[in-house]
Formats: sequence, C-alpha cells, structure tokens
Amino acid sequence: MSLANKTLFITGASRGIGLAIALRAARDGANIVIAAKTDAPHPKLEGTIHSAAEDIEKAGGRALPLVVDVRDEENVKAALARGAAEFGGIDIVVNNASAIQMSTVADIEMKRFDLMHQINARGTFMVSKFALPYIAKAANPHILMLSPPLDMKEKWFAPHTAYSMAKFGMSLVVLGLAGELRGRIAVNALWPRTTIATAAVRNILGGDALIRRSRKPEILADAAWRIFGKPVDFSGNFLIDDTFLSGEGVTDFEPYRADPTQTLAPDFFVPDDSVPPPGVVVGTTMV
Repeated sequence: MSLANKTLFITGASRGIGLAIALRAARDGANIVIAAKTDAPHPKLEGTIHSAAEDIEKAGGRALPLVVDVRDEENVKAALARGAAEFGGIDIVVNNASAIQMSTVADIEMKRFDLMHQINARGTFMVSKFALPYIAKAANPHILMLSPPLDMKEKWFAPHTAYSMAKFGMSLVVLGLAGELRGRIAVNALWPRTTIATAAVRNILGGDALIRRSRKPEILADAAWRIFGKPVDFSGNFLIDDTFLSGEGVTDFEPYRADPTQTLAPDFFVPDDSVPPPGVVVGTTMV
C-alpha cells in the first residue's frame, strides 16, 4: 500500500500527531495540505506551518502550508479549494486540530468552553462538510478524526465536562457521517491507548514526567497510514491505536515508547473493556 500522489488535508499539522501523520504519508510521496494556525515561532510550541513543510518535503512529499482557523467558515472553504487546485484534488481529510482545558464546570470560563467546541466539534464538522465535494471524487476517500470511542461513562465527564463534550462531539460526527456516507467515503476515529508525547501533554497535562511515560506520535501515524489503505467499506470504526495495529500484524510496540524505562500512562476515554495487545503493560493513572 502506498499514498504516493495522494493528497491529505490535515488540520493541526504543524506539530505533534498531525505532523507525524503527514511525515508518514510524505515518505510515500504524498501531497500534504498543512492546515494550521502557527505561522510564526511560539515560545512554548515547537514548529510552524513552514517548518512542517520543510520536514515534509525532506521526507519525500510535497507540502502546501496554509494558515487555517477551523472556526472560520470562509477560511476553511478557501483552504480546501486552494489545496485541491494545487494538487489536483483531495483524497484524505484528517481532523486533528483540537483544544483542551481540563477544568470542572464550576471553574471553566465560558470563553474556553466556546473555544473547545468551536475547534473540536464544530471545526471537525465544518472541515468534513466542506471537504465532501472534493474527496467524493477520490478513488479511495477517507475522513479520519483523532477522537475517542463513544464510551459514555461518568468518569470521563465529571473531572472535565466541557472538554469531554467537545471531544466526544468529534466522535459524534464520525458516527453520523459514517452512516450518511456508507459505501462512498470511509469515516473513522483513531485514539491512543496511552498519552502521546506532544506539546499539549507537556504544557497542560503533566510536563516532562508524563512525556517520559508516553508513546511517540509515530504510533498514530503508522495506524493512520494503514487505515488509509483500507477500502471505503472500512468505516464507522472507533479504533485504539495499538489494538488496531496488533490486528494488522504489528507485534513490537517498544519502539514507540518515549522512555522504555517508564511505565506507560493511560490516556483519557479508553474503554475499560479495551485490552492491550500481548506484552503491552499500561499503568492505571496518568500521575
């Protein structure tokens, strides 16, 4: 399977998981539309759309870096149109852009509530909606959300109701859109079993200590790459990264660990009945 000459429109692709997915596709010779907000260097965030473009081209792909705010309808429409014009179409959309604020209902500011819902749920809905006319023309079109299984448990909501609502909102788009487009466009969700070594984990969740207990973004990139090789009838799935990869024949998950000496930290939203692949041991708490 190869993504050579395929065009991927990836939100939040200037760093982290989005960039990892882009680089994996670039190794095949894919075209990447980098739809992200970071145009200039940020003191706490590595990478910009321009540094991502350089990395993608070094990896063997072609890149179109665009400043995109997934909250802005005209901005999203224009970015999709420009990406399709630049590369002759769009084959795959990855909704990776996300905002996070781990606050209780009592503590969260409504502007943060609004931001998370505008980026996570509404942004995912809108990018997918306006991408449909383009990817409908593709030979094997896919939409992928970096969002969790719909495991409606109190424990996932009580500590951070606003964030959970916004993140599960992305997964509700998967549920509905997969049915709406059944047999025509594959729509799936992918989620990590463990925390992933990203800026959000370092800056918001647990600093360098949690980074060491995390896996690298490449585990999600490898899983996404395999998803994109599936036919369009592979749709409506809520996939956990290592379980999916194990089913694809992957047996060695050690290379994905940020620090092999540390116990892996579990991510939010992984269902209790989701069993890790053989040999994989995950701790019970993040901290």
